[in-house]
Amino acid sequence: MDASVTTYRAWSWHAPGEPEQLQLVDRAFVSPGPGEIVVRNTMIALNPVDWKVIAASPDGRRPGHVPGVDGVGIVAEVGDGVSIPLGTRIAYHQGIGKPGSFAEYTIVDADCALVIPDGVSDESAAGIPCPGLTAWQALAKVPDMPNRDVLVTGAGGAVSLILVQLALRRNWRVWATASPAHHKRLLALGVAGTFDYRDERWRAQLTVALGPRRLFAVFDTTSGAYARGLAPLVGYNGHLVCIQDRLESLPLPPFTTALSLHEVALNSAHGHATAENWREWRQAGAQLLDAVRIGALGLQPHIVTAFDDLPANLSALKHGRIKGKKILVRIEA
Repeated sequence: MDASVTTYRAWSWHAPGEPEQLQLVDRAFVSPGPGEIVVRNTMIALNPVDWKVIAASPDGRRPGHVPGVDGVGIVAEVGDGVSIPLGTRIAYHQGIGKPGSFAEYTIVDADCALVIPDGVSDESAAGIPCPGLTAWQALAKVPDMPNRDVLVTGAGGAVSLILVQLALRRNWRVWATASPAHHKRLLALGVAGTFDYRDERWRAQLTVALGPRRLFAVFDTTSGAYARGLAPLVGYNGHLVCIQDRLESLPLPPFTTALSLHEVALNSAHGHATAENWREWRQAGAQLLDAVRIGALGLQPHIVTAFDDLPANLSALKHGRIKGKKILVRIEA
């Protein structure tokens, strides 16, 4: 890293509130510790978790904290024990309690670094860490048994769109809810059928389409309360996977359909993953990035915005003023 550069710009959190309350500050460089790398960020991806933690006050967060979980950039400095070469282009998913990606530079654990292959743009790579790894983790909850019916809700979103494609690779019949604007693309991918989640009849329509079959799994990206209402659609020995939230209690009486309940918490890896978990994380990330490289994995459309406009665009994401597109933030060199 250029020794003449001693400070960098970052968006700073000071109290629970709205994204517009973030403050642009100068921060002093800190050298990486053992197992860490310094990333010169070139692209930031905005995710719903970003505005959620800004609105709350997570444990360990103090005034001056830099938010942001997803970033893409160049390895500028490495700590002891790190074998990643300087200049390597990586994508990463940062722990919520650590200084995040809303900055020109970020220190991350080398364990979570995903090396970006040639032929994958920064824009595409930025769409992988949180959405792609969440989809991979959700799918891993359910046994790989062919010729099953599964439902993915909110399939116009970044996570669900990737999850749909991964589920199709398992030779499952995939059904999806989404707004009508996304139906054509989903059907082109091979989805068995799409339903407008705003139509109160969609559950009955799905039941008719299934005929004598029942759902093997439901992957919900809406909320715990919404997932609870989907439990009756799942057949015997099936699975309900909560991606957006979790259920504190089983949604059905005991000894009925023997439903298995799953939660997905990607960011918890930063506090609980073992070395083997991280190896699996990087392997999954490499497979997702390679699928993007060869055109085998489609991502949500994106828009690229300016670093100085980050709070306004995060607010637009929070309040639904930008829908159906991944919001990326470019950091100019």
